[in-house]
Amino acid sequence: MLTRPLPDLAAWTDHLRRQPIPVLAGTAEEIALLAQAEEARGCVDAAMIARAVEDDPLMTLRLMVHTAGHRHARQVTDAETVTAGVLLMGITPFFRDFSALETVEQHLADSPEALAGLEKVLARAHRAARFAQAFAVHRMDGDATVLREAALLHDFAEMLLWCHAPALALEVARRLAADPHLRSRAAQREVLNIELGELEQQLMRAWRLPQLLIQLTDDHAAGHALIYPQVRTVRLAVQVARHTEQGWDNAALPDDIAEVAELLNLSEPSTQRLLLGIES
Repeated sequence: MLTRPLPDLAAWTDHLRRQPIPVLAGTAEEIALLAQAEEARGCVDAAMIARAVEDDPLMTLRLMVHTAGHRHARQVTDAETVTAGVLLMGITPFFRDFSALETVEQHLADSPEALAGLEKVLARAHRAARFAQAFAVHRMDGDATVLREAALLHDFAEMLLWCHAPALALEVARRLAADPHLRSRAAQREVLNIELGELEQQLMRAWRLPQLLIQLTDDHAAGHALIYPQVRTVRLAVQVARHTEQGWDNAALPDDIAEVAELLNLSEPSTQRLLLGIES
């Protein structure tokens, strides 16, 4: 595991793209059970596998990376969802390629503080995914599943940092906790020499992930956010999840509510009720 920062974005990208992506223990157990059912009865389909995968951001990322890396030359469209990725792979190849998965719990067994830090990011990702899906459904967006997955994966670079450079991730967290006015990007640059959002974009391009996913998770694509409501849907879902992580009294939340209200064409009181309802 890294204990010292790499010098630049290219070095970080090259290092992390070559590291294994561990998955949650619960996910590995579900996949193993499905593999047993498929071997015994041949009864497993893509939807069953997707249900086992799609709540785990790390397994979702691992599947998307694998699918993109094995894209057929004649394939004209990207696999933008977990289900599409499994369908392209096939059931038998899926279980062949994703057997004996290393788990996060095994990987970070000697670093309980890092495991706790990762679990915090995972919890935030799950909340962002719920917000994104709810916003998309309200807007009757046909890409609701893609938007949910984009929000779920939005902070995957931070997840990988906790997995493969836990000491550095802990130092970033320590500095942010010590200075409430310190911005996350500034802390990342101080400790890592990079911003995690930039690393995430570079990794997605290096892995040749779907272009729509790259666009939806690009925090710097302000122009696109104005043009494409889908980009705003993901960005606002992630913002609300982040700003309400410690409760609903964050000073930035009124601005979030105003933006969500505009996106969904609702009043601000109705938007606040909607957000609270999503959490309940």
